[in-house]
Amino acid sequence: MYKKDKSSLLFHWHNLKIRLVGESIIVGIITGFIIVLFRVVIEELGEKVGKIYEILLLKLYFLPLWIILFIILGYILGFMVKKDPMVGGSGIPQVKGAVLRKLEMKWFKVILNKFVGGSLAIGFGLSLGREGPSVQLGACVGQGLSRIFKRVNIEEKYLITSGASAGLAAAFNAPLAGAIFALEEIHKNFSPLILISAFSAALSADFITGGFLGLSPVFNFKHISAIPLNYYFYILLFGIIMGVTGVIFNIFLLKSQHLYSKQKWIPKEFNPVFPLLTSIIFGFFLPQVLGGGNSLIMSLANTSFTIKFILVLIIVKFLFTMLCYGSGTPGGIFLPVLTIGALIGYGYGSLLINILNINTNYINNFVILGMAGYFTAVVRSPITGTILITEMTGGFNNFLPLSIVSIVAYLVADVLGSKPIYDSLLERFLINNTDSKVQNTKSKFILEVPVCMGCYLDGKEIKNIIWPEYCLITEIRRGCEIIIPKGNTVICAGDYITILTNEKDAGKLNDILTEMCKSIEQI
Repeated sequence: MYKKDKSSLLFHWHNLKIRLVGESIIVGIITGFIIVLFRVVIEELGEKVGKIYEILLLKLYFLPLWIILFIILGYILGFMVKKDPMVGGSGIPQVKGAVLRKLEMKWFKVILNKFVGGSLAIGFGLSLGREGPSVQLGACVGQGLSRIFKRVNIEEKYLITSGASAGLAAAFNAPLAGAIFALEEIHKNFSPLILISAFSAALSADFITGGFLGLSPVFNFKHISAIPLNYYFYILLFGIIMGVTGVIFNIFLLKSQHLYSKQKWIPKEFNPVFPLLTSIIFGFFLPQVLGGGNSLIMSLANTSFTIKFILVLIIVKFLFTMLCYGSGTPGGIFLPVLTIGALIGYGYGSLLINILNINTNYINNFVILGMAGYFTAVVRSPITGTILITEMTGGFNNFLPLSIVSIVAYLVADVLGSKPIYDSLLERFLINNTDSKVQNTKSKFILEVPVCMGCYLDGKEIKNIIWPEYCLITEIRRGCEIIIPKGNTVICAGDYITILTNEKDAGKLNDILTEMCKSIEQI
């Protein structure tokens, strides 16, 4: 039975490539419809909440009812997260954990609760983004398709990644960024198979989104001119600023979660009540900081703000985001991160205009650069940051400075020792939510790992490597060639090693193999 189980699994693995692209397109289409509805609900709720605040300004005697509503809403959100921690926060760390076989997502339950929880939290004004929930919703669609049609584990892993790609593509009308993000951040693997499947899902999701919500960029900046080369010193300096401030964001975000977890004087299911009640104050006096921030970013392109007011917006948006995300309420950090980066870019550009008399036409360029640089410093995904902002703004005039700012911000964050935020959030989630971990099972699992140049495995014969006992190397893929491994087979950089293991050992084995296959530079 054991041999039959292995043979059946490997047979499905070799036939996987034939159907994976088709399944990924289906996942993308379903994800596209879900995210369209998700975005519409959030926008409608946001508009209604904004009108309610206008009414409350005239009829303050309704304020107690609004406060009671927010307390009830906060308890509902907190109760949902307490019952199923997989729906809390961004959702991207949970997706990473599911791909690594360290966490188990109950796909239908997560789709339902994440959709409702994310819509309520973001729609009622919390400083959270739609992209994290969108990525998790798409990933759950991929997992659901796999479970319904009883696909093998390696196929499920690819479909989850494809769904995550489709979710981000649909959230921001950015199919290329969705695919790159899924590879760079979720899958950590740029194999042709996962690239094609993830991109297919992203394109199909973007097609559905475009059909309902239009094809225009999310941030439609007009009349953006290329920055002259003699300004590039200021761009390098701006990249350093973005790197430092991004590290500060990560430190405060993790600290906010720690503070919430340490407080004992009220039940944890009431945690979302704090940011919701705080949002009422901002709804009256500073409504610009409510929600993810996409409207605030566009207002920077159409309205003139003083440096003092921009500084106030940066501080308040930053602290409000910490308060919201630390509570564990369903919602992402992409949009708040982009908003804070855009505000810093606007402030930096304003200083250059006032002090050095640079052309005022370039202030929007620094807004765009700020989004890319801050995102890269926080998430540590420079390729995604550059491509995402390029797609979201709909122009290539800033591609070179975007790339420079992203690389500099990445290097600065790396030098300062800041870990990618989603890796840190996943580690914290695994420590605090042991019930969500994958339970021991005897079923078989296939891993595929890429070999980097200069890593421990590069240039070694299989027999000279100390392998864990719970793994079996089944094949080595070198370009289009499939190699049946023997003891004297030499592993080369660029190879993809296929390994069979037990599902209960898959997460631990994946960590070991990832370290063995890392390049010296990565280590």
